[in-house]
Amino acid sequence: MRPTDPEGHGPVRYGPPLPGDGLPVLPELAAVLAAAAGRPESEPIGGGQGLRDAACGYWDRRGLPTGPEQVVAAPGAPALLLALTAALGGDVLVPRPCAVWWAPYARLLGRPVFHVATPAESGGVPDPYALLETVRRVRDEGGDPRLLVLSVADDPTATVTPPEALHETLEAATDEGLHLVSDETWRDTVHSPHDTVLLSPAEMLPDQVTVVTDLSGAHLPPGWPAAVARFPAHDAGNGLHARVLDVLTALGARIAGPVALAAGYALEEPEPVTARITAAVRLHARVAAAAHTAAVGAGAVARPPQAGRHLYVDLGPLRAGLSAHGVGDAQDLEEFLAARLGMPAPGGHRFGDDLGALRVRLSTGPLLAGTDEERARCLTSPSPLELPHVHRALIHLKSVFDDLRDEAQRWEPPR
Repeated sequence: MRPTDPEGHGPVRYGPPLPGDGLPVLPELAAVLAAAAGRPESEPIGGGQGLRDAACGYWDRRGLPTGPEQVVAAPGAPALLLALTAALGGDVLVPRPCAVWWAPYARLLGRPVFHVATPAESGGVPDPYALLETVRRVRDEGGDPRLLVLSVADDPTATVTPPEALHETLEAATDEGLHLVSDETWRDTVHSPHDTVLLSPAEMLPDQVTVVTDLSGAHLPPGWPAAVARFPAHDAGNGLHARVLDVLTALGARIAGPVALAAGYALEEPEPVTARITAAVRLHARVAAAAHTAAVGAGAVARPPQAGRHLYVDLGPLRAGLSAHGVGDAQDLEEFLAARLGMPAPGGHRFGDDLGALRVRLSTGPLLAGTDEERARCLTSPSPLELPHVHRALIHLKSVFDDLRDEAQRWEPPR
């Protein structure tokens, strides 16, 4: 992850990748990929029949009936979002903060991007009143807002938006005639699925929502790029589907043949895949909860993580101590914390947040770092946080945050 220009902290052009799971590749998945390594055929643009059928089954099991003519596959969600943005035209609205890869593709196409505030309780879905005000302001200034990108299970905040809050935002978006792209990369990583209700926007607005899922969220390693999109089933959806295929064709955006077979196997969700997903989610939920406790225990602010392999931390309350180390903004904080923690700590500015706010996204994958055997043991241990390599990583994380708390108290002015 390259830092931005230290001279004045210029615009962030590149951001961190999706958080990896820090675990060995599932052996059954690796076997599918290896068996397909000699496959000479090229996967067609948009994905072959087998992959698209597997995606249909995946969405059918989640209450979203889907036909193969509604599905497009690509080598990663960024290619799909780029194609959707190009096909829809107009200006783009995203929440603040948002996934690091959403805004750059609109800017690449010369499309303005407008960030909309999210509620205090959760990220990923804009506040409905802030959305209406932003749309009004953009139109008053001659803009043409057409696309809203959101995520119910969010990166970077690791929160899940409640259905009632989602409904209010979708109602506002509908009133303004916006098309919605729902990034559901993290929907299968909800930490407490029996206690957390996750509803897809496509269930509420089937004619106005395109769903995008990057399989590196739960099903594939990040190094095997594959993603699928589900389009609305009507004439407008068919037209958008065709235009997206045109863009992907121009880009030559094909999934590698062996990766496509592995993706199809993963989307069919045989027992080894579902067992691994369940174990990995349970593991990362425990690690994220421990990291959250360490952060808030030191005086930082963070929403309790509900999904994914990350948490979003605001170190504003510790600004006094950080200032003594020359940390004045999110870029400084990113470099300072990455050095202290020995792991990436991308600043909030990379996610569209204010540069002056001291916010970072921390990932749980690096806290599992060790040998392949040690990382595999994390999945089967009844007490993974007590494994020596994980325990050491969490103790180090806590000590860094505790040191920041102590330094902040030392530099606070007397009351």
